[in-house]
Amino acid sequence: MSGVFMGGCLPFAACGLSKGLIWKIVIVLYNILVETAIKLSYYHSKRLKEKAKRQRGKVDDKYESCGEKRCTVCRKKLQKLNFMDRSDFDGLGEAVKDLLGKSEGAFINPPFYCDYGSHIEVGRNFFANYNCMILDVAKVKIGDNCQMAPNVAIYTAGHPVHPVTRNSAYEYGREVTIGDNVWLGGNTVICPGVHIGDNVVIGAGSVVTKDIPDWCIAAGNPCRVIRKITDADKRKLFRDEEIDDEAWADICDRMEF
Repeated sequence: MSGVFMGGCLPFAACGLSKGLIWKIVIVLYNILVETAIKLSYYHSKRLKEKAKRQRGKVDDKYESCGEKRCTVCRKKLQKLNFMDRSDFDGLGEAVKDLLGKSEGAFINPPFYCDYGSHIEVGRNFFANYNCMILDVAKVKIGDNCQMAPNVAIYTAGHPVHPVTRNSAYEYGREVTIGDNVWLGGNTVICPGVHIGDNVVIGAGSVVTKDIPDWCIAAGNPCRVIRKITDADKRKLFRDEEIDDEAWADICDRMEF
């Protein structure tokens, strides 16, 4: 240690300080440096552990996780998306791609809210209408051709039931998955850990607390399967109303059933 700090003693000596006092100052400064390094190492290690716990679905400190750099970066991207010119569709598309990363043909009508953005994985032709919220503490996987009506909320985060435990500020994250060709009606809420299959319609105002299988119409609070979707629904438009002949011919010409 003496070899490191001897050169640093000269300014103190020039001030008329005794050697004993100089060494006391050096030791205090050294201890401060060591203590600071230990604290920085602890907080960095804690952030890494919290990230790993969230990826495994374990509890973590919600205030610690919200302070992460990735969360701050996400908020800046959301600020750009939510306050840009709503008629600049190309710009909106680029902002969405920047937020979500890998996406093909994804579009979001702002405002949109999420925690990280990087935990959200969407397939081709994803569309979310106004005021969509995805709390992506854990992974959210959404398939191809999925549509979300206004005010859809997807929650992966939750908290302990007991008030004392909950007040400790710990939370958990559970992955949500949504299959291909899913339509979520307005004001639908998807709760943590829910898995929705392919080709599903969720009715407006539903609160989805349990898994929904493929090819179903489901609705309610709590959300329940109402019936299966079959070939008889191909030409259905609204209730018992059918698609008119001209539109049906166009659909048959462009789409593969």
